[in-house]
Amino acid sequence: MKTDLSVNLNKVALIRNSRDTTIPSVVDAAVTCIKAGAQGITVHPRPDMRHIRPSDVFDLAELLNRPEYSGIEFNIEGNPFAGAEENGYPGFMELVDAVKPDQCTLVPDDPNQLTSDHGWNLTGESNRLKPLVEKLKADNMRVSCFMDPDHEQLKLASHLGTDRVEFYTGPYADQYGAPEGDSILQTFVDAGAVAVSLGLGINAGHDLNQDNLARFCREVPDVAEVSIGHAIITDALWIGLAETVARYRKILDSI
Repeated sequence: MKTDLSVNLNKVALIRNSRDTTIPSVVDAAVTCIKAGAQGITVHPRPDMRHIRPSDVFDLAELLNRPEYSGIEFNIEGNPFAGAEENGYPGFMELVDAVKPDQCTLVPDDPNQLTSDHGWNLTGESNRLKPLVEKLKADNMRVSCFMDPDHEQLKLASHLGTDRVEFYTGPYADQYGAPEGDSILQTFVDAGAVAVSLGLGINAGHDLNQDNLARFCREVPDVAEVSIGHAIITDALWIGLAETVARYRKILDSI
């Protein structure tokens, strides 16, 4: 299976937001990534708007609705329970409903978290999530849930009706090359097999980079898509954004 590359542009917006400016342009970054071989664009708008803002979401939706980008996937990720804020954040579900991206990835992040660092515990959240998943699917959006490689939780995700799961790959990346690395990777291999048996598609993301990406996608079965942001933008500081995306795409094409 060919693994698609979706580039997360949060860090581009973070740099821009450090000044009262429009530079660097999130839209221009998306165009560069697509021309370099990315199959998708990911954003994670948070209530504090520390990086991607609602205006970015609408600008990217307008870009990707152009005929020349008809095959490029727009993935919006975030906490579906995040409501409206006085700073202009409209609420996650409201924003997604207005844009209707190709894929909506539901992430259990807290507003105070530096970054997403764990998957859903669906034992306690399935009843709250189910109507939201049904609404998203009724609007023709693919739904993915951010998950740890826990077999019982994957079974609950299947019952929830989500189309895909996105494995939180932070533990794999943290221990890559360390003695514990092989055993941690094996948990993802085993969980991937469970996900496939349940009919769930597999996405993956968090701290995947040029060193650890190939092995993960080679050994975990049927990874449909990886979402990578931090590593791509930091690599781009040294070799440029287009060249960086091309290198990640080459890694995925070699598997």
